[in-house]
Amino acid sequence: MNKVENLKIWRKAIELAKMVYVLETELPSDEKFGLTSQLKRSAVSVSSNIAEGAGRNSKKEFKHFLSIANGSCYELQTQLILLIELNLIEKAKVEPVIDLCFEIQKMNYSLQKSLVEAELNTQY
Repeated sequence: MNKVENLKIWRKAIELAKMVYVLETELPSDEKFGLTSQLKRSAVSVSSNIAEGAGRNSKKEFKHFLSIANGSCYELQTQLILLIELNLIEKAKVEPVIDLCFEIQKMNYSLQKSLVEAELNTQY
């Protein structure tokens, strides 16, 4: 349906995953199978679900996968906040990643809204 490489939200989500991978290298080794693993899965899930939705055959399916990506983004945001609250990493290092999460969440909402509007416009 869409060429995923042309989607700004997907490129931002790829950047988010890269930032998380860099950030997690600073976590204690005893978190390797805890938060570290979960952080990576959540971060990769955002871009992966955007890509999967873009490859589907309908706007409705695309919107569904955007919704899943949004959930993963909120999940990641929660895990990043936990890193700060558990004093596992400095707040200043995590804040840019949280900011990018917020940006992606806003973009996701706007894209979903435009897909719904486009679908309504084609029905009449």
